[in-house]
Amino acid sequence: MSVREELAATPVDLGPERFFNRELSWLAFNRRVLEEAENAAHPLLERLRFLSISGSNLDEFFMTRVAGLKGQQLLGIEEKSTDGRTPTQQLGAIADDADALVVAQQKEWIVLRECLAEQDFDVLGVEDLVGDERAWLDKHFREQILPVLTPQAIDPSHPFPFIPNGMFSLVFSLETPVEREPVTELLMIPATLPRFIRLPGASYRFIAIDTLIRAQFDLLFPGFNNLGSGAFRVLRDSDIEVEEEAEDLVRYFRTAIKRRRRGRVIRLEFLADTPDDLETMVRTGLHAEVAVVAESAGFIGIADLALLVEADRPDLKFPPYSPRFPERVMEHNGDCFAAIRAKDFVVHHPYESFEVVVAFLRQAAGDPDVVAIKQTLYRAGKQSAIIDALVAAAEAGKSVTAVVELKARFDEEQNLLWASRLERAGVQVIYGFVEWKTHAKVSMVFRREAGTMRTYCHFGTGNYHPTTARIYTDLSFFTASRRAARDAAKLFNLITGYVPPKGLELLTLSPRYMREKICALIDTEIANAREGKPAALWAKMNSLVDPAVIDKLYEASEAGVSIDLIIRGVCCLRPGIAGLSSRIRVKSIVGRFLEHSRIWAFANGQRLPSPKARVFISSADWMPRNFDRRVEFMLPLENPTVHAQVLDQVMLANLIDNEQSWTLDPSGNYTRVKPGKRPFNLHTYFMTNPSLSGRGAALGGKAVPKLRLTQRG
Repeated sequence: MSVREELAATPVDLGPERFFNRELSWLAFNRRVLEEAENAAHPLLERLRFLSISGSNLDEFFMTRVAGLKGQQLLGIEEKSTDGRTPTQQLGAIADDADALVVAQQKEWIVLRECLAEQDFDVLGVEDLVGDERAWLDKHFREQILPVLTPQAIDPSHPFPFIPNGMFSLVFSLETPVEREPVTELLMIPATLPRFIRLPGASYRFIAIDTLIRAQFDLLFPGFNNLGSGAFRVLRDSDIEVEEEAEDLVRYFRTAIKRRRRGRVIRLEFLADTPDDLETMVRTGLHAEVAVVAESAGFIGIADLALLVEADRPDLKFPPYSPRFPERVMEHNGDCFAAIRAKDFVVHHPYESFEVVVAFLRQAAGDPDVVAIKQTLYRAGKQSAIIDALVAAAEAGKSVTAVVELKARFDEEQNLLWASRLERAGVQVIYGFVEWKTHAKVSMVFRREAGTMRTYCHFGTGNYHPTTARIYTDLSFFTASRRAARDAAKLFNLITGYVPPKGLELLTLSPRYMREKICALIDTEIANAREGKPAALWAKMNSLVDPAVIDKLYEASEAGVSIDLIIRGVCCLRPGIAGLSSRIRVKSIVGRFLEHSRIWAFANGQRLPSPKARVFISSADWMPRNFDRRVEFMLPLENPTVHAQVLDQVMLANLIDNEQSWTLDPSGNYTRVKPGKRPFNLHTYFMTNPSLSGRGAALGGKAVPKLRLTQRG
């Protein structure tokens, strides 16, 4: 078939099957995370870290996504997903995939435990204790653990207690010493006790708290006969849905957070040796008849293995990496404003330090010519220099406005605390919308200069969170553009005063315009393809779910547009199907750093990469929630240097990575890319070749390293 005949062919109509299921795609992503735990190229404790991340990811998935589906099922809502499945069908498929994932986690824990033991890093059973270790543990248990344990009999006068979300508990079937009467005992392990106890000595030898408690049965229940015992862990529905009539978001969320701790039991994880009668008793006591029940043959609470990674064993971890502070700012004696005035620049985290963002706000706080700061806060972490800078600015008499998003999942409580602190310092705190989340990452500083007011802006693809900025790859764009400032001001006016943003010059915002803008950009590529011009798009994001955009990508593919997608997590698009998506390639990158930046490039009639391509950064993924229920931005990169560095360096490096990449096939399977003769590791490259515009004159006039698409493995 000729190219002309191929373009004229009728696209395949697969109906709902043209989409992958979102939930199953997420589980496939978490499987890729788990497979990094199996990657022998990583140090052992880094492999353990990936294993623990796969555990915490799965916990959150059940507490939110599965909880939502279970709620629909219980209410009899059988609305189908985009791929045509009812909630009940999805839950069945999820259970199968999740069970397989748990089995794989337990197998990998056994492997890693044995490998770590060879490196003098042991997680012990009671039978493994040597010398004085048993005596030390007996003393430690009596003095440090036993006093805080509270066994509770379960009988008609002692009903089954409430067990909080995430709580790890033991359960015992006992017999009294004299009367031989049966007794059932429940023992919740307080969260204040460490999950692992390190034994004294130079070696790294640990014992799990539950292993120790079960071994100390005679101290805990003197004289009783142990007929059987088990262990279990509870996960509850932790999603917070905001009701439209919620007039006071602060009061609502303070109440909702308390309710979340008592949410419906979604998942019960039992140790495999738990007797059936005790398992039944627990399920009945927790009213968990409809919960998903799983049995683990090894270790319950895989996420807790992260505590072992904290051990001081640098020989078992990645070599430490210290991000550099952008030379562009240092060339101006640390003056962020002078550096931004001289030229727009972009900073690539975590290879370049997030400290430059903190320095930007600290300088604003201490500068007598700065009159005002406006800042969005989605996630800021528990130890936030950003919050400190905003407080300092307010206490210095500056006008400071902070948009604090209370609906940032699992950060609601922390954000309430930050909001209270900011308000006490005199910051004007805005909580945004009831029905929308403010997800855009924008900061504005207003400064008097030579009789005029100049505005300095920061636009980020990631959160103002100093901890995640060390492990998430994101872009920070600094500019003194008046057009960008006018648009950013309209964004804040939308959030704080519900003022519709009319006459935007650079930014495109959701929840009103972004989907239409993206589809229009794709339409331009379609038109170019039909006119015989080069037509292509490259897009990097965390998730691709939106059906309308996916269908537009399908249309573009069969019109002749070459499409490369780098989707770290969920991807509902089926690539590589003749007549539907034959020119679409999808890859996922999972490695030392978490790929988080959103970058989109449209060829605009040229061959990518090209100086004339249209390149955007954004806070949004291509998902219905980002387009319809969140305040987001997309920003074109017009500065030639920034444009080239983001397109020719960041995007190209993502495309040609072949050491930590996976490709998606039409059936939904991911296959790890084999490096071949030209190995290229995206993260290693940027750790050793800092080449973005924050580099300034530090390259000594030399050109930045040139990447070529032909390097792709």
